[in-house]
Amino acid sequence: MLAQAVKPVRLLLVDDHEVVRMGLDTLFRRAGTVQVVSEANSVASAVTEAIRLRPDIVLLDLRLPDGSGIEACREILGTCPDTHVVFLTSFADEHAVLSTTFAGAKGYLLKTIGGTALVQAIHAIAGGQSILDPAVTESVLARMRSLSTMDANGQNVMLSPQERRILPLVADGKTNKEIAVALGLSDKTIKSYLSNIFDKLQVTSRTQAAAMFIKQHSN
Repeated sequence: MLAQAVKPVRLLLVDDHEVVRMGLDTLFRRAGTVQVVSEANSVASAVTEAIRLRPDIVLLDLRLPDGSGIEACREILGTCPDTHVVFLTSFADEHAVLSTTFAGAKGYLLKTIGGTALVQAIHAIAGGQSILDPAVTESVLARMRSLSTMDANGQNVMLSPQERRILPLVADGKTNKEIAVALGLSDKTIKSYLSNIFDKLQVTSRTQAAAMFIKQHSN
């Protein structure tokens, strides 16, 4: 009995440099196991094409002419939850890696990656794995550890960078409006962040959250 042919990974290629897109398209064509179903060069076109085609993978640059790839990632995953987003960028920045992770991306790869390794990474992510480029892994793991705090039961929980900025202001007794002004956000956004913080820390009020923060940072 003949083995069934492997179905190629359907990929949307997003980069604002035409030469980069051409090179990647050639790489995937030669590999024969990744099908570039479309290309995009902006946040707007990336979102439009992702919604239209529902690809397995969106290979996305971090910086695009009309905004951040992180914005595109959130929008794409909001409407295409079965699609995996992978960043391919020149920036080995731990803050960027964390931001893409919190946005729901499954991979963060640098453009210095070899062609064979990139194809392998695409297949691994299509199969459900998450991958970070080795060049950023150690610094990101250290940063992730620094973002942890303790919940009401003494268990480590993870707060996002923005949540880590909000919690000390809560402990200082600032109102939602004051925090919003300090961080350049809306009152509604601050309220949403606080709700997430309360859930993660397993508390029900800003007083409890503030007390927990003060206790953990008093030494």
